[in-house]
Amino acid sequence: MKKSATKTAVPKKTATKKAAAKKVAKKSATTKSESPSRLIDARVTELGDWRGKTLSHVRTLIKQADPEVVEEWKWRGVPVWSDNGLICTGETYKSVVKLTFLKGASLKDPSRLFNSSLEGGTRRAIDLHEGDEIDEDGFKTLIRAAVALNKTSAR
Repeated sequence: MKKSATKTAVPKKTATKKAAAKKVAKKSATTKSESPSRLIDARVTELGDWRGKTLSHVRTLIKQADPEVVEEWKWRGVPVWSDNGLICTGETYKSVVKLTFLKGASLKDPSRLFNSSLEGGTRRAIDLHEGDEIDEDGFKTLIRAAVALNKTSAR
């Protein structure tokens, strides 16, 4: 049996887009010339599935909650959002999009969004799995609270 008989054909356009996005993301690990926002765009495209859509959606919510937010690209390919200090990271894994808040343990979470890294003394995270919907208002409230905490800590 030929190997190609068992593989599913991928449309050439999709394969080309994903390859280009991977190239941009890979290049980013060694080059500082690409803007973090473009690298995050490339990551969303590279993922091309529910994780990319989820990352894009929470990114939009973060920008709505804090128009002053600064997007960064750290630790060999992790999207990071900051304002007077780190707000959260947006890591993507095979089965989860993880939003880690550096000072999450110090934030009030009335919507009970934090569902991961609850044992730590400092960080808290929100794990989003395929099909999960996030409480948009509660998430924006967390973002604003993290920014306010950063501003208080910066004084």
